[in-house]
Amino acid sequence: MSISLTEAAAQRIQRQLTERGSGLGLRLGVTTTGCSGHAYKLDYADAVEDSDVTFEAHGAKVVVSKRDLPLLDGLRVDFRREGLNEVFRFDNPNATALCGCGESFHYEGEAEAES
Repeated sequence: MSISLTEAAAQRIQRQLTERGSGLGLRLGVTTTGCSGHAYKLDYADAVEDSDVTFEAHGAKVVVSKRDLPLLDGLRVDFRREGLNEVFRFDNPNATALCGCGESFHYEGEAEAES
């Protein structure tokens, strides 16, 4: 299981933690919502629990719950400036469909898990 960060994403995470003044890294999760079924959930990671897995790249950490890891395995996190907007972008090999606005995704493995 793995999650990777681009250098731009790692720099953004480090900058946000510095501005905040505390935190271990980015907490990345999945919530059931949106028109495609799942959306990414971002927060600060202030602690690592027994139920978490930590990934590190370019000096930044990402903390993920083991529960969400099957949906995020192989995820590549990037940070981009697009015009006036600055956003994290997710390249998720597990997403089989994206909604039109790009805010949520569908995971084909759900049908198998529900059976």
